[in-house]
Amino acid sequence: MTITRLLVANRGEIASRVFRTCRRLGIETVAVHSDADACLPYVREADHAVRLPGDAPAESYLRADLLVEAAERAGADAVHPGYGFLSESAEFARAVEAAGLTWIGPAPGSIEAMGSKIEAKAIMKRAGVPVLEAPPDPTEADLPLLVKASAGGGGRGMRVVRVLADLEPEIAAAKAEAASAFGDGTVFVEPYVEHSRHVEVQVVGDGHGGVLVLGERDCSTQRRHQKVVEESPAPLLPDATRTALHDAARRAAAAIGYRGAGTVEFLYDPEGDRFWFLEMNTRLQVEHPVTEAVFGVDLVELQLAVAERGVMPDVSHGSPLASQGHAIEVRLYAEDPAAGYQPQSGTLAAFEISTGSITEAGAGIRVDAGYETGSEVSTFYDAMLAKVIAHAPSREQAVRMLAATLRRARIHGVVTNRDQLVRILGSEEFRAGAVSTDLLADGSLAVAEGPADPAAPRAAAIALAETTRRPGFPVAWRNVTSQPQRTRFEGDVVVEWYGTRTGYRVEGNDVIAVVPTGSTDEWRVTLETDGVRTTYDVAIRGRRGAETVDVDSPLGHTALRRVPRFTDPAEATKPGSLLAPMPGTVVAVHAEPGADVTAGQALVVLEAMKMQHTVSAPTDGVLTQVDVRPGIQVAAGEVLAVVSTGTGSTDEGEA
Repeated sequence: MTITRLLVANRGEIASRVFRTCRRLGIETVAVHSDADACLPYVREADHAVRLPGDAPAESYLRADLLVEAAERAGADAVHPGYGFLSESAEFARAVEAAGLTWIGPAPGSIEAMGSKIEAKAIMKRAGVPVLEAPPDPTEADLPLLVKASAGGGGRGMRVVRVLADLEPEIAAAKAEAASAFGDGTVFVEPYVEHSRHVEVQVVGDGHGGVLVLGERDCSTQRRHQKVVEESPAPLLPDATRTALHDAARRAAAAIGYRGAGTVEFLYDPEGDRFWFLEMNTRLQVEHPVTEAVFGVDLVELQLAVAERGVMPDVSHGSPLASQGHAIEVRLYAEDPAAGYQPQSGTLAAFEISTGSITEAGAGIRVDAGYETGSEVSTFYDAMLAKVIAHAPSREQAVRMLAATLRRARIHGVVTNRDQLVRILGSEEFRAGAVSTDLLADGSLAVAEGPADPAAPRAAAIALAETTRRPGFPVAWRNVTSQPQRTRFEGDVVVEWYGTRTGYRVEGNDVIAVVPTGSTDEWRVTLETDGVRTTYDVAIRGRRGAETVDVDSPLGHTALRRVPRFTDPAEATKPGSLLAPMPGTVVAVHAEPGADVTAGQALVVLEAMKMQHTVSAPTDGVLTQVDVRPGIQVAAGEVLAVVSTGTGSTDEGEA
């Protein structure tokens, strides 16, 4: 069968990625979208688009009936599930095939076999693939243990247990999160291997036992059990172990007659040079670009070829298929690592990541993004904004190229993990290839030791001063200078500067030039220190006197918020107020007004971007006010509850 029009049953970057291959192959494309996604780039990139009905945007892409109906209405003859939502749903695959459409993925039976991690382990054990198993009645000697969701991944429904008494509560919490994220609250327990590595093998099967192995990826650098950095080939992996991993993955795929692209994931213990089967993802993985880069293949094209012709295409062109160079991918998330990786939402005032040019050998930067400047980042979906991939002849070159690209990116309006990614790439452990799943566990790479560029606030202060200039008058000039002007930013950042007849003087720097670039809200400021000039791009937005200022320089990005000289009393909150750290849905309230609470006690649970977040009492006291209930939506900064340190009077301690 020849595919002529393909619907991608997914959103954002995922859909854009599949559309790119379809355009090259001459296949028409169909996008589906919720109301929240209507203005995202992928909708415009498709040849046709269908709106998914419903008032719950997060659930729109989970309705198999709506997606099949959309495919039929748009005249599609094939459905690609992307790599999320229903991509590993056997029921969805069967519904697509029952409608007479071509399913771009493995057979429903294969999805079903691997969909339950519990059943998958049993199959792998029979196939001779090593697996991890916890005893039925664990004791202290079996710790630490890991609670995992059987039906999903991405760190959701996963808990590490180090105290046996915590096992049952953590199982309950994991079940709740798994049920919310995957519609299945089944969990299981396995040994937790300390200082392990997450290594996965890319396979493509023809459905008849033939399996092509396209190397391995190391995905060990994770936060909250979710991948942040992936690379291929895996560093510091013994050749014999690499070969054994590939052989085990081939046996795993052959055991279920696998068809199409898939990934067999393993847990690797470098100390003992041992590995165990974790799970098989019966779909394309988010990190597939690093494999494409080093092997020079298009995995989406291979998926389409197997679905159309039922045979494995010749991707080697008569020569042995070998990897070339090294590729590293980072996931750019809308989240704040310094605040426990809290998801962020809002409008991307700027979102520009330069790709440069690709060399004849294929080295360069690739960006797979789901957003653009002006896009709204909502709370309904995963927090990933884009993937940035570097491919170079060596790992060292790829690390350097990727870090420089991230530093130069212009990302304004939403807090991201960009700076943490730069710190990871520059850390001694990562540069040495000594990666592990606990690389980020101690939090040392979550927060910067100091500002990316100490002079960035000075450039911001000068640009702000320039916005107040009146024609013919020097800014803030005085006949008799008694003291400098002061511009204050949040975080106790104060810049002292002087306005002169010819320009400005600012602490430690000579101001060489202040030039508007496009509008009065964007400036290019050049500062000189000890004869060395550095240029800063400054973008200003927000209310006069309380502006948000983004400064980009060769050393990276600095976000500043000006402290207003006077505070509106109406904007003040009561002492002891618990504020929502991000927009989300209240899923639980654990105490009633008047209850005595202790510091750290969980009071409210929010769900945002598919994850649950607990808001706890900051101190011992009395819960004097509860403003929310389960099921309601709250905005970032909204008061959830108030804890008084008094003895119960609702007025005590309040102004």
